[in-house]
Amino acid sequence: MDFLWKLIVCLTLVLNVVSVVGAATGKHWKWGYDFNNGLINNSPENEVHLVTALPGQPEVEFRHYAGYVTVDDKNGRALFYWFYEAMTSPREKPLVLWLNGGPGCSSVGYGATQEIGPFLVDTDGRGLKFNPFSWNKEANMLFLESPIGVGFSYSNTSTDYNNLGDNFTANDAYTFLHKWFLKFPSYKTRTFYIAGESYAGKYVPQLAELIHDKNKDPSLYIPLKGILLGNPETSTAEDWSGLVDYAWSHAVVSDETHKIITKNCVFNSSDPWSNDACNKAVDEVLKQYKEIDIYSLYTSLCISNSLNWNYKPTQVMMNLSSKMMPRIMGGFDPCLDSYANTFYNKLDVQKALHVSGWYQEYDGLTFATFRGAGHAVPCFKPSESLALFSAFLSGQSLPSMRSA
Repeated sequence: MDFLWKLIVCLTLVLNVVSVVGAATGKHWKWGYDFNNGLINNSPENEVHLVTALPGQPEVEFRHYAGYVTVDDKNGRALFYWFYEAMTSPREKPLVLWLNGGPGCSSVGYGATQEIGPFLVDTDGRGLKFNPFSWNKEANMLFLESPIGVGFSYSNTSTDYNNLGDNFTANDAYTFLHKWFLKFPSYKTRTFYIAGESYAGKYVPQLAELIHDKNKDPSLYIPLKGILLGNPETSTAEDWSGLVDYAWSHAVVSDETHKIITKNCVFNSSDPWSNDACNKAVDEVLKQYKEIDIYSLYTSLCISNSLNWNYKPTQVMMNLSSKMMPRIMGGFDPCLDSYANTFYNKLDVQKALHVSGWYQEYDGLTFATFRGAGHAVPCFKPSESLALFSAFLSGQSLPSMRSA
């Protein structure tokens, strides 16, 4: 079902100017790889999108590209991407599309530069630092700003924003992929995965289903092999029930509030907010969650007066009739001054404390729990999340013991 939702951009993204090669610089690049034959397809589009002078970028040996792909010429609708080649042996490694959730969270501003990309925004916000646990160690990573209105993605037709929804998002992402493959043809036959977190629990399966259905036409074939979801949003009604139960079991709300909701709220009904008692009780849950980080209850909120931006702990991300589902980018110190977070994510500290990840395997499904992590797992457990990603790509079981 395609839920209607109000788009809230959860991250205001302001980047320094990225210099790329093109006519304005007078530079022309003739080098590169073709992942099949040894020389890259050096189309003008590739040359324009190659990032060559990103401010504060650590020196690396792999290339990366950023730019727009127009998905609707008539309406002027374009999606922004940032693509990183794999650190080593890129022609031997798969292609992975990463989608952040929200709806409205930037895959570039959050996923690529705060979670799993090779360049993480430094604590002062003025530079970048190298991420030793970047997922492009294992794959060629493509981060997409989706849908329009997120990050740098846009439309020149204002009515497009009134049509936003899960189906709209999936169709644009599908169009993007085929047009992106025209710019990077050597990747069209590469083993392909789709990964994401949070509301991408809706985005990823819908896009995967669309690819599967369209693959019946050989000319449209995309070699999709699997999908990977982190803390996914899957069912609106179940998510509401889970949110309430979690709040109650972790002493966020009282027994009385929980009983009122249990008695009066039917979240899978056509109008779950018609009951006044349910409405008031749920409002109490949301009121309490405004005081804490909903996805990392024991992480302190930023209280610094020196910040030059306005942090709001609860971001409204999903519309269920007239009531909004709260979504926040939890899982780390919002002031980016996470000394304890850094310390407890050091491998030697975790080994000394005998910290273990935990997982359970079913037929065709592995369920992994990352102890001590918040909603955005790679922020808390970068080495463990990379190990999971590596095992997923190789089709192997997760390691039973932590490696050095």
